[in-house]
Amino acid sequence: MISGFKPEKRYKIQAINPVEDNLKEQCGVQQCTSDYPMVLVQIPMYNERKVYKLSIGAVCRLSWPSDRIIVQVLDDSTDHLIKELVAIECQRWEKQGINIKHETRVHRNGYKAGALQEGLKHSYVEGCKFVAIFDADFQPEPDYLNRTVPYLIHNPEIGLVQTKWDFANSRESMMTRIQEMSLNFHFKVEQEVGSFAYAFFSFNGTAGVWRVTAIDEAGGWNARTTTEDLDLSLRASLHGWKFIYVSDIKVKCELPSTYKALRYQQHRWSCGPANLFRKMGMDIIRNERISLWRKIHVIYNFFLVRKMITHITGFTFYCVIIPMCVMFPEVEIPKWGAVNIPTAIMLLNIIETPRSIPLVAFWISLETVMSMTRLKGILTGLLDRKRASEWVVTEKLGDVPLKSKDSNSLPIKSARKPPLLERIYLMELCMGVFLFFCACYDLAISKSGKYVYLYLQASAFFICGLGYVGTQPPYY
Repeated sequence: MISGFKPEKRYKIQAINPVEDNLKEQCGVQQCTSDYPMVLVQIPMYNERKVYKLSIGAVCRLSWPSDRIIVQVLDDSTDHLIKELVAIECQRWEKQGINIKHETRVHRNGYKAGALQEGLKHSYVEGCKFVAIFDADFQPEPDYLNRTVPYLIHNPEIGLVQTKWDFANSRESMMTRIQEMSLNFHFKVEQEVGSFAYAFFSFNGTAGVWRVTAIDEAGGWNARTTTEDLDLSLRASLHGWKFIYVSDIKVKCELPSTYKALRYQQHRWSCGPANLFRKMGMDIIRNERISLWRKIHVIYNFFLVRKMITHITGFTFYCVIIPMCVMFPEVEIPKWGAVNIPTAIMLLNIIETPRSIPLVAFWISLETVMSMTRLKGILTGLLDRKRASEWVVTEKLGDVPLKSKDSNSLPIKSARKPPLLERIYLMELCMGVFLFFCACYDLAISKSGKYVYLYLQASAFFICGLGYVGTQPPYY
């Protein structure tokens, strides 16, 4: 990060020295920890059979006075065996002196947002000034709170400190490496620049620390869309709270390893913002606490351009206009539109992940395939269809071996390959057939040379449509 962009250069911050759990015994005197604010750490999870130990273990190892931190595991699991194993893991850490609470619900109303809001209602949370949130596959370093909380302590106008994701399985497959390129671009350009320019940027749903007052003033968590993180961020921003992004603090996590998981994730990430824009567009316009230019930035730059128009134009250009041009030779796409602009966008995306430069062609192909899923998500959100409120948890494979001698591990069932019908995606196959037809038409009749791109893109749609991309997990 450029020196002037660094948050510590722009905000008042005084580092907190790491505290060992046995600090009092080491000093031999009663050690006062009242200088440390009470922090609540929430870990929402749902049937996380392979990763539940990762986040719980990492959070329980945070270097913070044990009497000034509460770990709250919000377990919405419907699998009773998994719920029991999570309870056993919490009890194991409780015996080691960790103030950990295993909270369950008899329903899943509100999904993740509902669980987070219910967690804040418990009486033991009343003294907590800040709340850190980590999804089940996120593993913060022990000094995480020591490096993030000071921003909130010394800058009362800051409501959120967002940190960077560090991908543990980025080298697992070509699909995860391509995801790494796109997400690195998101954090570098969208989050970091938004933080530097005091412009609006959203909480990423995890790996961040909120000021409880900011959450309360914004009205708490709301489950009206599948992007509860964006919803809360927008409402808090409209109340005047500032957010900062700290790229130097990284939290290890897991990228979706299967195409099915990636597909669900991208649909949710596209549908949620569009649905929220439909429901909050007028609230932004009528808000009197923020300036006109900030309203324009949020509505035009954040929602319309970044969350909708970019995906709509990407799919329309690469999957509709270029293929249809082979049937209408009188239509000519200018070089600046077909080459210059896409090249500039491509260079911006790979600049933060130079080791993945050889995968640029594959990145373009997969992003084009995913643009169809994103377009569907945007239309679902804008029209407020039934699927707009559908919440599907992103599947996580974790790095825990399937065969384990740990008594707390799940019993191992015999695995087999997923049935072919469960790996077929008709939308991708239909689009592949259309592009293949256009490529053949160009090769046989139009002879414009576009068939090279069309054959390659059709192949990408066929590969994804048949489920031959990403990791193939065992099927039980």
